Amino acid sequence: MSDAATRDAKAEDVRARMLDAAERLLIASDDHDISTRAVCDAIGVAQPILYRLFKDKNGLLYALVQNGFERYVQRKQALESTDDPVADLRAGWDDHMNFALTNGALYRLMFSPALPKVPEPAGRIFELLTRALDRCAAIGVLRIPSVDAAQAILSANVGVALSMLSQPGRYADPHLSHRVRDAVFAACLTLETAGRPVAGNAMTAPALQLEAQLQEPGMSPLEPEETALLLKWLNRIRTSPGPAAAGE
Repeated sequence: MSDAATRDAKAEDVRARMLDAAERLLIASDDHDISTRAVCDAIGVAQPILYRLFKDKNGLLYALVQNGFERYVQRKQALESTDDPVADLRAGWDDHMNFALTNGALYRLMFSPALPKVPEPAGRIFELLTRALDRCAAIGVLRIPSVDAAQAILSANVGVALSMLSQPGRYADPHLSHRVRDAVFAACLTLETAGRPVAGNAMTAPALQLEAQLQEPGMSPLEPEETALLLKWLNRIRTSPGPAAAGE
């Protein structure tokens, strides 16, 4: 191994140890904060090494959050996918809650507005959820576009998790998570509630279903320009107010 490669390997080792120490200190902190000096003392290095690797405290926290999101993405990708996309969606919500409640200190930091920018892996969480919703659309059970549904579901999931972490006494009901989950899913999916179908444009779910299927590689029997035109019509159908609203 060359001298440069040896130096890089040592730097990467120190960086990993600093991130591990920072997370341990964050977990132990009463005020959910850490100092760069404490991180350096924990692994026996001088502070200038931290500044060389992370520039400043914000750089260290950003790297810690990035690491957290990467672990979360790996966890999501490892979840088993079944032939029931709605059941998988429910399992995904529950897994999010489990990650939040078992990694409370890190989760607070991951979804804190204090950092100047959001790490790239955070976007992959949204993409994974959107793909899961595309699977729901493909079987005709999605009643709004997958991106809109992903925004609603992820914001609700994060909101419940942060509420339970920040105010455990007020949000101690063990059934709260599932009540919120079922409510937001009812707004996004064409599931029956108390025996009554969810109201809305009856053509939306079929349009979303065909749209999702047409966008699967190799699924469309049409020429590209024909597929594009059909997708345009489907978009118009699913975004129309529906017969009831149109007649008002």
